[in-house]
Amino acid sequence: MAKLNFGGVEENVATREEFPLAKAHEVLKNETIAIIGYGVQGPGQALNLRDNGFNVIVGQRSPSKSWDKAIADGFVPGETLFSIEEAASRGTVIQYLLSDAAQISMWETLKPHLTAGKALYFSHGFAVTFNERTGIVPPKDVDVILVAPKGSGTSLRRMFVAGRGLNSSYAIYQDATGRAEERVVALGIGIGSGYLFETTFHKEVHSDLTGERGSLMGAIQGLFAAQYDLLRKRGHSPSEAFNETVEEATQSLYPLVAENGMDWMYANCSTTAQRGALDWWKKFRDAVAPVFEDLYDSVESGNEAQLSIDSNSQTDYREKLSEELKELRESEMWQTGRVVRSLRPENEKKSVS
Repeated sequence: MAKLNFGGVEENVATREEFPLAKAHEVLKNETIAIIGYGVQGPGQALNLRDNGFNVIVGQRSPSKSWDKAIADGFVPGETLFSIEEAASRGTVIQYLLSDAAQISMWETLKPHLTAGKALYFSHGFAVTFNERTGIVPPKDVDVILVAPKGSGTSLRRMFVAGRGLNSSYAIYQDATGRAEERVVALGIGIGSGYLFETTFHKEVHSDLTGERGSLMGAIQGLFAAQYDLLRKRGHSPSEAFNETVEEATQSLYPLVAENGMDWMYANCSTTAQRGALDWWKKFRDAVAPVFEDLYDSVESGNEAQLSIDSNSQTDYREKLSEELKELRESEMWQTGRVVRSLRPENEKKSVS
């Protein structure tokens, strides 16, 4: 591993330069990688590994939409697509990519196939970190490793196809074979990571649950909604409110932040925008800091994990989720967003001569 300096702090990282794809192939040349679950992370990781030349099979319930999706993606029943039990039996690396709730319900089914020397791979530290709640305690004679892409499986796949990489964290919970480190880094390179940074299962799940509820999803939706609603209340049209709240952020400014950082984005905006942003950002930081303290405390106590387990394990979870997402989808802000997106130039139908 290389040590890189991040803001004065040294971290262990693995890059494609020091650990090229050829090295990953050498490490995993005798492995069969079984992707268990073909929902959120499964497709992106399976397809990237397959396209990168690794021996990949998929385990999925049948009949299901995910089984049909795996077939549509080129996995063949009886050859590279199997039941969960069969794939787990055949795999030497078992990538356990079911949802957290499904991991709990399938654990007793999976356990008999975790024989000595295999690697049990997660993309989230949830199941192992909160094992007193999940009941997931891996056998002592298998490697237990983690590669967590910092984004959705969809983003992982899209960036791979575009020739880019999505950064991932990696962690080793248990090294039973002495090969856990080379295995986990090879798998991280194989799924198309931009670079890999070291963490622990505990730290991964605490940062991940905080981020999802915070600046990645929950807080950003709350911020968007508060500003949009204010502008509408003060007499602005839906189009104006949406463009000033969401469209300009996601289509113009956030890409500049991704390109060269926040200061560079500020420097490429008007002087009026610069002054206002510099005057107000600390007020927003100070306003939301107590909320983030509450959020992290809730994550650290295990409360957020228990809420997820209790909710996601209910038989009517999908129906309730659909209703909650419908509330977002049918709100004026996101109905306006649907129209705005349809008007983007790339969505205009090209005339055929």
